[in-house]
Amino acid sequence: MSNKKHNVPIKDGKNKNSVKENDLPAAEENAEDEVQSNNSEVENENAKLKDTLLRKVAEFENYKRRMDTEISNYIKYASENIIKELLPVYDDLGRSIESINKGETKDFETLKKGVNLIYDKFKNVLENEGLKEINSLGKEFNVDVNSALMQIPRDDVKPNTVMEVIEKGYKLKDKVVKHEKVLVSSEPK
Repeated sequence: MSNKKHNVPIKDGKNKNSVKENDLPAAEENAEDEVQSNNSEVENENAKLKDTLLRKVAEFENYKRRMDTEISNYIKYASENIIKELLPVYDDLGRSIESINKGETKDFETLKKGVNLIYDKFKNVLENEGLKEINSLGKEFNVDVNSALMQIPRDDVKPNTVMEVIEKGYKLKDKVVKHEKVLVSSEPK
């Protein structure tokens, strides 16, 4: 503590709130104790906040690691549902080929019927997944869904009309996954 004298106005002794010069060291000690007490409280609060922050950082790191694993597994097994739906079609094709190889299927009509059933099953699986065939035959050429292989001059058909589909195109829901390859009419020369 310092022994300096302070310039504090001293009022008459009748006022209870007046501070006397010899009371100053005690007031300074009380103020220092209060500051130390406040510092201690602040340090405790700071330690608690630091601990909370470290816990939250650790929780977030664990969350990120967990999400990375989940996303990785999701990508790794994304095709699982469609594979499960396609396995019966695959098995049917395998049985058909095995039957043909063993000579059990000698009747062409029976084979044809079996292949058509398998094709229909396969088509249903794809349609249930949102696959739609693009059918532009007779319609105006659309660069968003068609890919023109060649233009053929014709006077009996309006120019830029799809005259023939060489290879089918498909949409998955609203997205074109395979453009339709077509022959397009043009004006005669």
